[in-house]
Amino acid sequence: MREVAEHPKTSAEEVSELRRAGAPKHCGWCGRRLEQGGNVGRRRRYCGQSCRQRAYERRTALQRSGLPEDAVVLSDTEIATLQDRLFQLRCAAEDIVTAADDGATLSELRGLADEIAQAAKDLEQLR
Repeated sequence: MREVAEHPKTSAEEVSELRRAGAPKHCGWCGRRLEQGGNVGRRRRYCGQSCRQRAYERRTALQRSGLPEDAVVLSDTEIATLQDRLFQLRCAAEDIVTAADDGATLSELRGLADEIAQAAKDLEQLR
């Protein structure tokens, strides 16, 4: 059903086509890519029982709290960690600008670009 959410104005025919096309499916909790299963039965939403359980716990907690379903709740520690990771990403971007202004070589810029790519990849892992 992720395809429907990504393409809100799709017809039933287009949704069927997206499913047949073998678009990559991802776990509804952790975001890991799901293994492609057969064409029989309900499509998997989670990569394992633990992710399924965490998603259930989140849904029930949201129902009890009255928060909207798409709300993201972070602890103080998680917010601080996220802010630190964003700061690291900004610093890595500033390092590239400074190096380019100082006439860095292509290999030096490449190394800095690899660092910023890794920082961005790490930042994607919110859970």
